[in-house]
Amino acid sequence: MSDLLSPLTLPRGPSLKNRFMLAPLTNTQSFEDGRLSDEEYRWLTMRAQGGFGLTMTCASHVQAIGKGFPGQLGIFSDDHLEGLKRLSSKIKVSGSVAICQIHHAGMRSPEELIGQKPVCPSDNKEFNARGLTCDEIETLRDDFIGAAIRSEQAGFDGVELHGAHGYILAQFLSSEINKRDDHYGGSLINRSRLMYEIIDGIRRDCSKDFIIGVRLSPERFGLKLNEITLLAEELMTSDKIDFLDMSLWDVFKEPEDEEFKGKKLISYFTELNRGNTSLGVAGSIKTPLDAEKTMSEGVDWIMLGRAGILHHNYPKMYEVDRNFSPIEIPVTKEYLINEGLSEKFIQYIEKWGFTSEISKN
Repeated sequence: MSDLLSPLTLPRGPSLKNRFMLAPLTNTQSFEDGRLSDEEYRWLTMRAQGGFGLTMTCASHVQAIGKGFPGQLGIFSDDHLEGLKRLSSKIKVSGSVAICQIHHAGMRSPEELIGQKPVCPSDNKEFNARGLTCDEIETLRDDFIGAAIRSEQAGFDGVELHGAHGYILAQFLSSEINKRDDHYGGSLINRSRLMYEIIDGIRRDCSKDFIIGVRLSPERFGLKLNEITLLAEELMTSDKIDFLDMSLWDVFKEPEDEEFKGKKLISYFTELNRGNTSLGVAGSIKTPLDAEKTMSEGVDWIMLGRAGILHHNYPKMYEVDRNFSPIEIPVTKEYLINEGLSEKFIQYIEKWGFTSEISKN
């Protein structure tokens, strides 16, 4: 049996039936107050029914001020619980592990969307963002922990902390963005303090079997590969988290930093001591051959984004034919609608060439 089709047991929570995870994908489909829409429910539950071993929500913001895009799913209010309970229940009854990704966009929250200046570890002129006070950082920490508690109340098996792609936890990790001179700035230990405080709080306040994952990216937005590898290994060997999700943009590329070129970016993470933590990657995995080559690099699981958009049942298709040829873009809107995407989602992804039928809106 292919490794991709073998079960995966995490340190906590239910086992995954295979090594396919659905990437947390921005889709702009929910209501503006953060409540789950029928469109987002359909999109996610179709992937659970399509055979993904783990189905993850899009980035779900933990504070109203942390909203990063229109139609974003929320996890900051009990008003969100009804829809989230419905969602987690359907994901799990479909045989998939249900994970809610918890998120705050920080300086990347558009001012016109949140009605005020976005926040950041320290003042940022480029994004017209203001620095957080210490009290506000403690509130932010507590709101991440509260979002995890709310996720468990909603029936999710666990959460993933979004610490990648220049959002607020990544902003704290970046020495270029985080200019604080207190215990949340300066050294890497201080810059990662908020992430550890959130993880420790979730471990304290959620059940002992609750899954915690972390998403990191090793480049861009002021992140340094040598620092992210140190943090990745520390997280994986801490026994505090259950999986690490490395978002690489392209799993087969070399690092951008000239100092580290000469071998694949992925290898800097597969070579790390991972303790009991499961390591997975995302980044331009499209074909079954891509998936198998990625697994052969030594990761424990893979995460599909674009491929999961185009084929809601990608894992089932792979199980039937390990050499199947995924459809290539552009495709018709009708095709995407049949794959569970709403008109809003289709409009959002048009800029990446998914369909040649440009919306008039």
